[in-house]
Amino acid sequence: MVNTEVDNPHTKALRGALERFWGYSDFRPLQREAMTAVMEGRDSVVVLPTGGGKSLCFQAPAVAMGGMALVVSPLIALMKDQVDTLRNCGVPAAYLNSTLSTDERRQVLDSVKSGKLKLLYVAPERLLLDGTLTMLANSNLSLAAIDEAHCISSWGHDFRPEYRGLARLKEVFPDIGVHAYTATATEAVREDIAKQLGLREPEMLVGSFDRPNLTYRVLAASGKLGQIAEVAKRHHGESGIVYCISRKEVEKTAAALEQLGIKAAPYHAGLGDEQRRRTQENFLNDRVEVIVATVAFGMGIDKPDVRFVVHAGMPKSLEAYQQEAGRAGRDGLPAECLLLFSRGDAATWKRIIESPTEEASPEAVAAALRALDGVSSYAGGVVCRHRALVEHFGQSLEGDDCGACDVCLSELDLVDDPLILAQKIISCVARLEQRYGADYTCKVLAGSSEEKITSRGHDRLSTYGLLKDCRTADIRGWIEQLVAQGHLVKAGEYGVLHITPKGLQLLKGEGNPQLLKAASNGASSSATGGSRRDLESWEGVDRGLFEELRKLRGNIAAEASVPAYVVFGDATLRDMARLRPSSLEAFGHTHGVGQQKLRQYGDAFLGAIRSYCEENGVAMDIETGQPSIRRAAPRAAGPNASSLAAFPLFREGASIEQAAKKLGRARSTTVGYLSDYLKHETVTDPSPWVDRPVVMMIESAIEEVGLGGLRPIHERLGGEVDYDAIKIVATCVANRERT
Repeated sequence: MVNTEVDNPHTKALRGALERFWGYSDFRPLQREAMTAVMEGRDSVVVLPTGGGKSLCFQAPAVAMGGMALVVSPLIALMKDQVDTLRNCGVPAAYLNSTLSTDERRQVLDSVKSGKLKLLYVAPERLLLDGTLTMLANSNLSLAAIDEAHCISSWGHDFRPEYRGLARLKEVFPDIGVHAYTATATEAVREDIAKQLGLREPEMLVGSFDRPNLTYRVLAASGKLGQIAEVAKRHHGESGIVYCISRKEVEKTAAALEQLGIKAAPYHAGLGDEQRRRTQENFLNDRVEVIVATVAFGMGIDKPDVRFVVHAGMPKSLEAYQQEAGRAGRDGLPAECLLLFSRGDAATWKRIIESPTEEASPEAVAAALRALDGVSSYAGGVVCRHRALVEHFGQSLEGDDCGACDVCLSELDLVDDPLILAQKIISCVARLEQRYGADYTCKVLAGSSEEKITSRGHDRLSTYGLLKDCRTADIRGWIEQLVAQGHLVKAGEYGVLHITPKGLQLLKGEGNPQLLKAASNGASSSATGGSRRDLESWEGVDRGLFEELRKLRGNIAAEASVPAYVVFGDATLRDMARLRPSSLEAFGHTHGVGQQKLRQYGDAFLGAIRSYCEENGVAMDIETGQPSIRRAAPRAAGPNASSLAAFPLFREGASIEQAAKKLGRARSTTVGYLSDYLKHETVTDPSPWVDRPVVMMIESAIEEVGLGGLRPIHERLGGEVDYDAIKIVATCVANRERT
């Protein structure tokens, strides 16, 4: 793989295309590698999260190469969105689909024949028509890009049979590279995509599945409408999406939000084509703030400035959740994702999945039920949401505190004595000889008198009725939380509960589980919706000027009949309101302003900036001394609020275990807080947290190998000292060297 600009002869051309047409000065993670594979004609499978810049991975090379790129896209709305955006950047692009009139279709075909187009978007069904393939075979194709490529895999969450015919691309066009792009694909799905498309030794490029700019929260569903309205009001004037399971709930929710003064509209497959088209157009053009849709219906929304996504209905898989929630914050700015969780939703999905259909094999049904369990474990878990999602896709998350989920922001209400409660549940699993699932175990703990329990004598177990004063739903939730934290595991087709070694430790009184308090009626989020990343994204931005620029953008977009973000995205407007350029030259250096947009909109936006600054006495041509656009970083520097709350405990000499218990946090998280405390307070003595003999061993190893990294120290100690102790001592040693 080519990684450096020196070794990559295509980097200069790609960077020039990015700057000229899109106004970007550099590549985002993995884009250069993906673009290089395209430029060199090598097949590839590229997995980047929603908002990670997948489209540019084929659009920029298409501009930099000769000929025309073929783009296969499953959604008409998505095609129009991308073509409108490309044309507004000065890139010749078009699409072929059923919305075109005969004259419009003829114009597109003439443009293909004359070689005027750089990108042509086609649906898979139309592409596979003999006439389309013949026409393309006679054109100068540079590459073939397949968007939403997970649709080709039966292992994927959104399989579409018509995608299977795309294997013909390699037969008809053997001399061009074929490239598959998706936001959600496990390793099995990636391999299946390559196999189904007949790719030749494809470059497998997988970016991080983490979306650090998104703040994830899970809340027990209780008075859903009020919970949804709370989020929508928090984001007044901004775009949001609410997902529901049924069409009836979509209609009901949209109508209720409108009565509350929120500009909302329904969107589902039962509505007429014209109504859906009009609703989507109003949403894209900011005439509708909140769109309410069924989770089963793909909207094809490519809107970058969605500031919140609420799942009022449970998604059917974590893959679906990653994609649906991922429609928030595609511009890299902070956004909020709330999942309202209900066991009733799980039961609804289970009925849908188990309903007999001709297409569904027993294996597919079993896989769908396992995927549903994955969502339940995520929702019921008390571990970092970002970590849970990336680990589902086989990746890991650095650091102990993401700073952007309800767990790491300490918004969850935890039970006071989780160890005793966990021991009762795990003891019941043991008394049942690890032969039953969560529902049955739950009933035994609740003291159910059902015949199947009494006939087996389980009403005589010592654990029978141990939690009879608790609601069954709460007990089931605690079981799921213990599963998510690795104390229990579900095995086999029927999800039989087994105790893990970690769970056995709890029975011995060792460990620190975290369990949520039972939800009270009318439960509501204590969250304010903000995070430190949200504050950082607004740093230096004149909000009054930003609002003026938004109005101007809306007027220009309305006149041109294009979505507002096609003119400029929110990230670009914030940059304008931060830098406040006074000349066209300075305006051209604003993030997201390419040559075409500079010519087209420069004078209008410069005029608005000058007028505002003169009227309000605001300085112009601000030098930030750093890259102008601030995208969310994986971790924020310095201690956060959760860490600061732990500082008094460490000052008093509390051990890691004592602090963890007091704070109701996991040991690993508490170690992170201690690390922040040691650095912030410049502590030089590690002995309150690491035994003195161990301190001496670590310090001796540091003297020999230095402070270049923890691994050399760990290896020097023969792997016998844990990394937490090494990290604590190394931090104190480094502090000594600085003082």
